Amino acid sequence: MGNPKAFLTIHRKEAGYRPIHDRIHDFGEVEQTLNSNDRRQQASRCMDCGVPFCHWACPLGNKAPEWNDALYKGDWELAYRLLNSTNDFPEFTGRICPALCEKACVLNLVEHEPTTNREDECAITEHAFQEDYVRVEQPERNGKKVCVIGAGPAGLVAANRLNHMGYSVTVMEKNESAGGLLRYGIPNFKLNKAVIDRRIALLEEEGIVFKYNSPVDVEHLPEGFDAYVVSTGTPTARDLKIPGRELKGVHFALEMLSQQNRVLAGMEFKKEELVNAKGKDVLVIGGGDTGSDCIGTAHRQGCKSVTQIEIMPRPVDGPDDPKNPWPNWPRTLKTTSSHEEGCTRRWNINSLEFLGDKNGKLTGVRVQEITWKPNPDGGRPLMEPVGKPEIIKCEMVLLAMGFLKPEQPKFAPNVFVAGDAANGASLVVRAMASGKQIAAQIDKFLSK
Repeated sequence: MGNPKAFLTIHRKEAGYRPIHDRIHDFGEVEQTLNSNDRRQQASRCMDCGVPFCHWACPLGNKAPEWNDALYKGDWELAYRLLNSTNDFPEFTGRICPALCEKACVLNLVEHEPTTNREDECAITEHAFQEDYVRVEQPERNGKKVCVIGAGPAGLVAANRLNHMGYSVTVMEKNESAGGLLRYGIPNFKLNKAVIDRRIALLEEEGIVFKYNSPVDVEHLPEGFDAYVVSTGTPTARDLKIPGRELKGVHFALEMLSQQNRVLAGMEFKKEELVNAKGKDVLVIGGGDTGSDCIGTAHRQGCKSVTQIEIMPRPVDGPDDPKNPWPNWPRTLKTTSSHEEGCTRRWNINSLEFLGDKNGKLTGVRVQEITWKPNPDGGRPLMEPVGKPEIIKCEMVLLAMGFLKPEQPKFAPNVFVAGDAANGASLVVRAMASGKQIAAQIDKFLSK
């Protein structure tokens, strides 16, 4: 630990975002970066706690005190080696992880100024690529083959780990490119897809075979492999089956997000196929990160206005959450870069009916303010209406209410399920951790 008192004199400094008037006109990444000196100063704030709660909170078990210390001392290569030992793709988590480690940081308990682990992680990895610290490894093959079905975060980590163990890995992906929701669910303004392409090119150079446009029926797996990883994610979005669902203008969030990412990648769509918010009043139903991504995308497409509604109560204002005290993740009100760009947010709102004109086009949504009452029989609280229903005018609705956990068939002993396909929709970092675990399980299974 190079500077044990840095946290006393150096305050937390975030890189921040590009100015709103600039960023809403393009899909470039909104987050900025600090210079190398400032980044090292931020790394010096890590106290190297005797009990590192950041390590406890991270699903990947990242050793933040170790690589922050190396970063502070200017040893960027060592910092990357330490980071990469637990995190296969820190360039992804360094951009989109909610940073569970930072909320568990002791400095977050004491001063509410935790170490900037996520930003440090991204900076370390970008420096590693620039300085060629990220090297191609050609492992010795052990003669066994593994098929990974689905090229999302869990599948990619499993493939990477198994490849380094010496297995010949083939990744079958139903889409035209790898990444899963990293590519088709997260907007470019949060994760530039060139970052994914850079890593996939490295994985291919190391011997992993990717087969795109290759959907696989998991009940009829391809032959010729010693083991299989099913990492197909959670493909079914939660629907809102209320009157008027069939109206033109009601879309799942991923219809918009995935199409916009494909457009930016050069794919063309017919005019009637486009899910575009230009000139429209947009209503986003769902208060999570996917809903936030819809808000940012709608602004960049040129929407007239955006309203976001959530059926659950408004979270408490931060930084502390009485129901989830440190070092647990605080469920406090989150304001994203997309919210900052302009959005009306409302909570405790239930949607009753989609309204349309005689041509079948959406014109609004009838909603009802509600409150939640304790259930006398126990279980889920009861929803009760408050006041009179009202109409929110809109020409586009984006359903961002999460995804349904898939039901998997009974598999043979050599088939392993990873990530969201096994656990339901969750964080990218948890999917990556699942990929690590599955790779270890397959290696143990095939080494018997």
